[in-house]
Parts: sequence; C-alpha cells; structure tokens
Amino acid sequence: MSRISQLENSLDTTETISLLAYIAEVIEWDNRPHLMRIKGYTYILFTALKVPKREAELLALACQLHDVGKSATPDDLLQRKEKYSTLEWQIMEQHTYIGERMLRDATSPILRIGAEIALNHHERWDGSGYPNHLVGEAIPLSCRVCAVADVFDALTTPRSYKDPIETDEAFDLIRSASGTLFDPRVVQAFVTNRAEILAIKNSHSSEAVGD
Repeated sequence: MSRISQLENSLDTTETISLLAYIAEVIEWDNRPHLMRIKGYTYILFTALKVPKREAELLALACQLHDVGKSATPDDLLQRKEKYSTLEWQIMEQHTYIGERMLRDATSPILRIGAEIALNHHERWDGSGYPNHLVGEAIPLSCRVCAVADVFDALTTPRSYKDPIETDEAFDLIRSASGTLFDPRVVQAFVTNRAEILAIKNSHSSEAVGD
C-alpha cells in the first residue's frame, strides 16, 4: 500500500484532525483562523515543492497538529503577556516533546506524521532551533515547511503579547533568514507564491487573540 493510500485510509475526517488541533491550543487563544492559515500556507508550499497533491493535502492537515503539546503546558504560561524567564522558556519548549509523545504511538500514519511535526517544527536550518538542534535536511521536510508557515503567521497576526508587523516586512525577514533559520528551497517557494499566501491570509483573518 502506498504512503498516500495509508494516509487516506487512516484519516477519519478532516474535521477530527482540525478539532484535535483546536482543542490543544484553545486555552491560549481562539486559534481556528490560525490553524486554517497554517493548513493553507503549508499546502501551497508542499505543492510548490512538487509533493503530489493528495499527499500535500494530508501533510498540510497534519501541520495543524504542530502545537498539540501545548495542551499540557501550564495555563498561566500560555496566557502570559510578559516575557518569559529562562526557566519558563524551558517549560514552554517542552511542548515539542509532549506533542510527539502524545501522537507517536498512534496507529494512524497521519497522526504519526503529526508527531514528527510537533517534535521538529522549531528546528532551524543552521541547527539553532530546538529541541534537538537538527541541521539542514536532517530536519524532515514537513517540519521545514511548517516552520516557515508558522513564523510568518506569528509575525503577521496579533497576539496578546505583541502587535503584528506589516506583510512586506514579514516577507523580508523570512527571505533574510534563508539558509540560516529556514530551508532555502522552502523560502523560495514561499516568496514565489506570495500572491497565494496572501490570499490565504486574507481569507482567514482574525481579531486580536489571547486577551
């Protein structure tokens, strides 16, 4: 059975995966628009990188599970508006390990890919990320794609602790991080498909969150 067939056969419904991702972060903020943008951005990037369409759809769905481990993060940290201490950052970073442990033993291949993404979506191309300081292509492609999408969304949408920056500035920051924080191929796909990225952003806008 092909990988795509395994993913399709394991998938109960798109709604189930999206709801699981929503529940994991709802304490922090009403993240439904965020999850829809992540799904849309990553689908655009996967297809631009020549991932087959159906597989790209399912990988984009799995990317919605990137922060599922936050369901076990203390509420007071998730809702914090002030800067974190070093110890508090260490606690926050544990959501990667927690998310991976939550999903890794699932019989569903798509949930196991979700585990991969949960663990590695904060890894960075130059090894400066966490939790395992993976470098370059040692980071799974699913996670390299999710990283760019997640950072762009964080930059361009309001959070309880910050205001958004302008879209042009966000694109410039991501472009400037090509080869350091992000996979250059993913950044190129992101920049090349700017119009499609902005269409997703505009169709799933949200008000200030986490208040």
